[in-house]
Amino acid sequence: MVGSAAQSERPVLGGVLPVFQTPYHDDESIDYATLEKEIDWLFDAGADGIVMAMVSEVLRLSTDERELLAEHACRLGHGLGAVIISVGAESARVAVRLGRHAESVGATAVMAIPPVSIAAMESEVLRYYDRILEAVDIPVVVQDASGYVGRPMPVDLLVRMQRAFGSRVLFKPEATPIGPRLSALREATGGEAAVFEGSGGIALVDSYRRGIVGTMPGAELIEALVALWRALVAGDEQRTYRLSLPLSSLIGMQSGLDGFLAVEKYLLVKQGVFRNTLVRGPVGFMLDEETRAEVDRLFDQLMAAVRDV
Repeated sequence: MVGSAAQSERPVLGGVLPVFQTPYHDDESIDYATLEKEIDWLFDAGADGIVMAMVSEVLRLSTDERELLAEHACRLGHGLGAVIISVGAESARVAVRLGRHAESVGATAVMAIPPVSIAAMESEVLRYYDRILEAVDIPVVVQDASGYVGRPMPVDLLVRMQRAFGSRVLFKPEATPIGPRLSALREATGGEAAVFEGSGGIALVDSYRRGIVGTMPGAELIEALVALWRALVAGDEQRTYRLSLPLSSLIGMQSGLDGFLAVEKYLLVKQGVFRNTLVRGPVGFMLDEETRAEVDRLFDQLMAAVRDV
């Protein structure tokens, strides 16, 4: 069990917590040297922590790879900020194994999507999360990843979890319409639910006004997301919209999980962080030349806004 002293020293779960992308060698084995470079780059840019989740390609990794990647992430993030590890799986048994492992290697919290291969009954989804929460002592982020996979999770189901486990359960709702669902969750829990924005940043401004505690975007636009978050906290409306408009346009070009991966890894290469844009296939999206050119134009506009202070 985690003692009260350890809990008091735990990094704050809030602010800008980017989901890192997983770099590969040409043979598709994980490139841990580049991963270290990426995570150092994220913290140097002002990230409050890191997350291993969907755009880390967790669903395309073996269980052993997920555990080893989690170990590296926790080691590299130790002392720098929060580290959240995705443990969602197709069975509660595997999710519990991954959760216990993440806690053992130093994760600040774990995050879990529900199983995606079946349309599980609400009672079974609730039991799935109960088992994860009962297996670990660290907080659990409930991720509705229906923007990528699976079905939306009803707000009343999230409310039941919050009432049962209190502050140990946090939420990353991604089902549309995001704004009204955030407000519904806030109102139903009396403002007690801790919620992260999960649209990659496209809904960050609206979500911030609805009371989120942080955002979990991709890693490739970390400078812009940190600048936007700070502008929101400072109440700087002019800078907020100067940043959010090109940011939203750029994120809006990313369609589905593979769309996010293609653009994000391209921009990580463009910024000298990654060596290549490899994604484990089969994939459902690839950048063509015209899309790449528009990504470049929007990225240049966004970075000009970041530097216009």
